[in-house]
Amino acid sequence: MKATFGEYIRQLRTDKGFTLTELAALLKLDSANLSKIENGKREFDEKRLDKLANAFDLDFEKLKIEYFGDQFAKKMYAYNCSTETLIVAEEKVNYLKSIKAKQAKLEL
Repeated sequence: MKATFGEYIRQLRTDKGFTLTELAALLKLDSANLSKIENGKREFDEKRLDKLANAFDLDFEKLKIEYFGDQFAKKMYAYNCSTETLIVAEEKVNYLKSIKAKQAKLEL
């Protein structure tokens, strides 16, 4: 997806026919804050991802990819990082997973 996460939420909302007020109530937000999120003036709280997934019957894992992809892209853009940064990040994630797997084996 090329849109920001806020634009993505707006598209989901309009496709489903929800008003700002209706979706805000489902997310336990006020409509002004939801409007700011959709317009890129405020960040969406990751703790509400499950509510968003439920509101639109979305796969939670795919929604996390969309959300965190947006977060990474914003940071990379803000600091003018090359796409090589993503390769390094993937290597670090794999390293962290391997450490956790080794620790789990030791605990058995």
